[in-house]
Amino acid sequence: MQEIYAGMPWWVKWIAVPVIAIFVFGGLIASVVGFVISLLFKALVFVVLVGGLIFVVRKFTSSSSSRGDW
Repeated sequence: MQEIYAGMPWWVKWIAVPVIAIFVFGGLIASVVGFVISLLFKALVFVVLVGGLIFVVRKFTSSSSSRGDW
């Protein structure tokens, strides 16, 4: 198989084979890329929400402890 592939012109190796691979596996590649981007976005939202929660809790606890009402 390698000998057959080695005897092919350069445009078959570098253009035709990748185009066929993208045509055949394009849906799978798009699904995987979409899943990874979605996962990264959800992780970013999680980090922002947790950071905001920590900021609010620290601000609230520092202002309430300084008043001494509790």
